[in-house]
Amino acid sequence: MPAPLPDPFYYLGNFERVLCWIAERYADLLSEEEFAFLATFPTLPQSSRALLVRMAMRKGDLFRASKLRYDEIGCPRAAVLPLQALGWVDAAPLLSLEQLFGLLTRSELAGVLAPAAPGARKADWLAALLDDAPPPQPLGTWCVALDDVAYRITIAELCERLRLMFFGNLRQDWSEFVLADLGIYRYETVPLTPDSRGFQQRQDIDDALQLHCARDAMREGAMLADVLAQVPPARTGNAWLAGRRARLLFQIAQQYERQCEWDAALALYRDCGYPGARARAIRVLERSGDDAAACALAEAALAAPESDAERQQLLRMLPRLRRRAGLPSARIARPMATERLDLSLPRPAQPYPVEALVRNHLAQPDAPVFYVENGLLGSLFGLLCWPAIFAPVPGAFFHPFHHGPADLGSPDFHSRRRALFDACLAQLDTGQYRDTIRAQWRAKQGIQSPFVAWGLLDEALLELALHCLPPPHLKRCFERMLRDVTTHCAGLPDLIQFWPTQGCYRMIEVKGPGDRLQDNQLRWLAYFAEHGIPVAVCYVQWALDAPTPQSDDVTASV
Repeated sequence: MPAPLPDPFYYLGNFERVLCWIAERYADLLSEEEFAFLATFPTLPQSSRALLVRMAMRKGDLFRASKLRYDEIGCPRAAVLPLQALGWVDAAPLLSLEQLFGLLTRSELAGVLAPAAPGARKADWLAALLDDAPPPQPLGTWCVALDDVAYRITIAELCERLRLMFFGNLRQDWSEFVLADLGIYRYETVPLTPDSRGFQQRQDIDDALQLHCARDAMREGAMLADVLAQVPPARTGNAWLAGRRARLLFQIAQQYERQCEWDAALALYRDCGYPGARARAIRVLERSGDDAAACALAEAALAAPESDAERQQLLRMLPRLRRRAGLPSARIARPMATERLDLSLPRPAQPYPVEALVRNHLAQPDAPVFYVENGLLGSLFGLLCWPAIFAPVPGAFFHPFHHGPADLGSPDFHSRRRALFDACLAQLDTGQYRDTIRAQWRAKQGIQSPFVAWGLLDEALLELALHCLPPPHLKRCFERMLRDVTTHCAGLPDLIQFWPTQGCYRMIEVKGPGDRLQDNQLRWLAYFAEHGIPVAVCYVQWALDAPTPQSDDVTASV
């Protein structure tokens, strides 16, 4: 168990670290309001600073004094006075009926409002009162006899902007500090230079906030035209922001497509540049009845596919498109055959992964089988290429809490680090890779990585892999991963079997009854066949025997 944090004001210390970080790295981008906040906050009493941070880190902007009881802060009504004087907290906010329902308990509401219908839920009670609801008024007017105060934090948006400047996103929150302080999460230390920061101009911050608001509006079901109006225009100079914008446009286009609004979907697919958008544009043209345009775009795409995934989609679509357009069909080369295993196994009495059943069935004392999925090859890749993955490339790391580089999904992720990755993979030609992977496994143990599965990769599995996996096979796999790390690090076979005496192996993809190979798995199987990498697909059917109980352990080797 991690040791408890000794400082009761740990959260305040973390917040102040963020403010110092922002003042040091973003002083030239701060608004007058933000600059004034950073200058004034340290001058307040500790209890007032702590209360503000407590409110800023909680959900919403309305709080009751009675619910802000913290031993280290003491009386919230005293601590709030300096915040109130600055206008950072409103101690008499006007509350709508909905906000009142959010603050008070059912029994408290019963003392000041018309009674609810018998058995009515709180939401139904509110709905019944809304038509005749009085205008917003202070808590003391709503509830004269209630000895409590409502507070509204008025700088919640400012605090969100500061969080965005620090993390580069609003997905991560203040718990990152706590998890790091407790030792639950460990992060790689990456040198951060001035050109490493996530925002280089004030417009970047404003655009990031606009994108966040547009995403929220879309999740809440806003009209797509209104969402689209919130999306900032395309700008140059910030690749990771451009990627987020492209993804949001792609998602809006998908929703237009679901609504059969073909013109709007097609325009966005053509404009956004997001991976997969061209294939969706072809599909929209086909669904809208423009077969000739769909076929022409598919033919042009096949001549220069953006990825293996797009090429696979196009080869599947083109025969149908050519037929619909009245064109002769083209001959498509069939992929090389993959070894097939057919097993008839007893159905387990309790739910149990079919992959583990096959692992147990195939394992031999001299040929252990491991349930690894994407974890083994991804881990070996992540360890060998650790220096390239965590290189201090501009715009890749903004703060000390990155699980991986921010541009991991960018098309130029590899090209921006090409020399570093080439140096890492070159070790597979010299034999040095084994010592490097072992050293990284020891030195980086437990540090967050987008590739290394620390829970899977113990020393026994690592040594078996280094002994039995030929370097040329590893190199071929790693080269494919680097072509598209977000896509090609998935779809790998479920199991791997080693023959240590012979120094060889095979990977095994398992399919239970009624299951079939997914597209990313088919692409890996075709690649393995092309490069002579041993793999089999195991199809399982249930035998007619009585169900057989199984162990609960589905990850250990056999």
